[in-house]
Amino acid sequence: MDFLFYFTALLCGYSYFLYPLVLKLIPARPIKPVEIIDDNNLPRLSLIITAHNEEARIQDKLENSLQIDYPLQLLEVIVASDYSTDATDSIVESYADKGIRLVRADERKGKEYAQLCAIKASTGDILVFSDVATKIPAEAFRLLANYFADNRIGAVSSEDKFISNDGMVVGEGAYVKYEMWLRRLESERAGLVGLSGSFFAARREVCGHWDIYSPSDFNTGLNCAKQGMVAITCPDVLGVYKDVKDPDLEYRRKMRTVIRGVTAISRHPEVLNPLAMGMFAFQVWSHKIMRWGVPWFMLAFAIITLIQQGQGVVYMLALAAQLFFYALAIVGWLSPNARANIAVRIIFFFVQTNLALAQATLMFLAGRRMTVWTPSQR
Repeated sequence: MDFLFYFTALLCGYSYFLYPLVLKLIPARPIKPVEIIDDNNLPRLSLIITAHNEEARIQDKLENSLQIDYPLQLLEVIVASDYSTDATDSIVESYADKGIRLVRADERKGKEYAQLCAIKASTGDILVFSDVATKIPAEAFRLLANYFADNRIGAVSSEDKFISNDGMVVGEGAYVKYEMWLRRLESERAGLVGLSGSFFAARREVCGHWDIYSPSDFNTGLNCAKQGMVAITCPDVLGVYKDVKDPDLEYRRKMRTVIRGVTAISRHPEVLNPLAMGMFAFQVWSHKIMRWGVPWFMLAFAIITLIQQGQGVVYMLALAAQLFFYALAIVGWLSPNARANIAVRIIFFFVQTNLALAQATLMFLAGRRMTVWTPSQR
């Protein structure tokens, strides 16, 4: 029991704390952009905006896209409508005279299927994928092009800049900062295991095997690794988005993301084989599999701690620490005002995330799969 106590404690912290330390010990291979000064040397880009029933936000997204600083003859903008049933398509069609094209999926089969329809209709050497809720800075595409001047780069992910609706840093804001730091560590080793689904770019050849039943941000990183290229994150390429309006919808989004992620691993088990995928497989195990296991590791640690009460002061302190930790999470759940405290905010978000992980895992094991998606309202 002593061994299990410390072992489960180690498992609880591995993905979030020990894994980054291991990455730090592995020699990095930083990749710097090669500045393209002559516009004639810039690659042709296709911006693919995925939308489903986005009549309230699509116009702002289109206006934002028209502000991008990139030669017009080298840029096409395509809206991939996932069989929208509101005014989204008609709004997009009203921008046809400004060069924006509508590609409508023939049925609603999910985000990746709509993207695939747009990929087939696109002409760019580099395909840029973005959600409606993400604002793209005007200079972003030139920065992306500079990275793709390096033939080792198969895909480039933006870094998320998180802005809450009330201007405060929320639990997810702190998490996003941590996640961006971890992505930089992975980026300089075997490459990203998951890109920012709201804004990333990839070479056309990387998108040749487009699995519509796997999240495109994961599948793109996997395709890069298979083709001997890397997917990297770029601190100077930002995707700006806001907090979700409804925390319950955010919880469901987390569950949906995990179910789709587990589905992707089950469809591509080769990604877990270090003999085939090398260091990339280690990163997938550490970042994905071990993180999905955290709620179960925490449950096992709590049970062992209870069993070991009366066996030493270490177990007594461990129980007290866990009770205090979960008490703060409950306070954050019961009182939104209490989340103004940064400790309560982060602990509440962490516990909520792991509850979503646990529920999503059980749903997957029960046979639940998710292909279609409803964008979170931010």
